[in-house]
Amino acid sequence: MIRTRLGNSNDISGVLALQDKYLYSKLSEEERLSGFVTTPFTANQIEKILEQNGLVVALNESDTIIAYAFAASWKYFKQWEIFNFMVSRFPKLSFKGNDITTANSFQYGPVCIDENYRGKGLLNLIFEEMRVEFYKKYPISITFINRVNSISSRAHTQKLGWVIIDEFEFNGNTYIGLAFDMKNSVLK
Repeated sequence: MIRTRLGNSNDISGVLALQDKYLYSKLSEEERLSGFVTTPFTANQIEKILEQNGLVVALNESDTIIAYAFAASWKYFKQWEIFNFMVSRFPKLSFKGNDITTANSFQYGPVCIDENYRGKGLLNLIFEEMRVEFYKKYPISITFINRVNSISSRAHTQKLGWVIIDEFEFNGNTYIGLAFDMKNSVLK
């Protein structure tokens, strides 16, 4: 039985192991076609995101972490330059008639699902767990996906209903920026 919940400090080693398995820099070009994560988190960075209830995990019947999703304020994510660049683009962006700001939105991602559990609705379960927690503070969620990560783009736009609101270049890569209305449940 698969279960999802907010993460805690006992989950750090399992998250790091799953991250290591799917980190872009460690995958071959062929392996990357199945999806990847690009932002490596340290144990200390995970501890800090736990303070915002910003880690959701999924565990299998053996209590092994098989998926995770991160979410946090823009203040937390400013330690990575790409997020500062994204925030600098906010004055040009809107979503459903609302300006996007650091006060009314947060950064969702990365999300990682073990390949043995993909395509089984797990993305919706971990996203919904996160959505319920973060809707308490934010009406809009923002994320970005590397244009070459078509698996993630399809999953987020088709399964979850994210809307593409931006496209940008950063460090030689093309990214799409997406937004999500946090009042919408993704569970059918």
